[in-house]
Amino acid sequence: MLPGKIIAFGLVTIIVYHGLIALLRLALFSLSKWTVTGADNIPADKACILVSNHVHILDPPLVAASLRSRRIRTMAKQELFDLPLIGWVFSAYGAYSVKRSGRDSQALRKSLRLLGDGEALLLFAEGTRSSGGPLRPAHRGAALIALRSGDPVIPVTITGSNIRLPGVFFQWLFGDRPNIHVSFGEPVDLSDLENGSRDAAEATDRIMRRIAALLPEQLKGPYGGERSVDTSPVVAKDLEN
Repeated sequence: MLPGKIIAFGLVTIIVYHGLIALLRLALFSLSKWTVTGADNIPADKACILVSNHVHILDPPLVAASLRSRRIRTMAKQELFDLPLIGWVFSAYGAYSVKRSGRDSQALRKSLRLLGDGEALLLFAEGTRSSGGPLRPAHRGAALIALRSGDPVIPVTITGSNIRLPGVFFQWLFGDRPNIHVSFGEPVDLSDLENGSRDAAEATDRIMRRIAALLPEQLKGPYGGERSVDTSPVVAKDLEN
């Protein structure tokens, strides 16, 4: 891509990003009871990794709308970028693709490069949406990025975003707006861990338990409570080998 086109596309991404976020904030204020806590835990001007539970397809812009001080970059499954209009919107929004089958070294390098530029990344370690159900065993990719970069990891929880369209509009008409809450926790301490497969599993479990600690009991899934010293970390089985 020529330098002029790169600059033009960069301006488009900024306009699309802030335009979509402004529209979403308006919709959230109008159609839901939207609350945000812990936003002051996000570093104001340095790289960080936000790791969140995943409830709804709108979670990435929801988290972005909950952060007024930072623009965030997020991964999205490769299949979305193959759709003509949706793929363009995701690219313009600033998202980048990841292959959900196996380890995607290109997405890993892209993530580390963005962090090196001081960006804030949003990652969903479960790899799929729970649709309002409990946490699922998480993949090690987010923890691997955190260990390789050394940047702070902020646990994020989302509750109430499992809305249905157009049902939410009828809820609004009858004054029964959904309660949507986004919470940003304090950074997860991974300083005692090294960049390796075994420590990535430990880091994954540690991050997810911090997320679970911010969720209601029925949503904690396999990460509820303290893990005993003789119990293996809980990670997605397809990445254990």
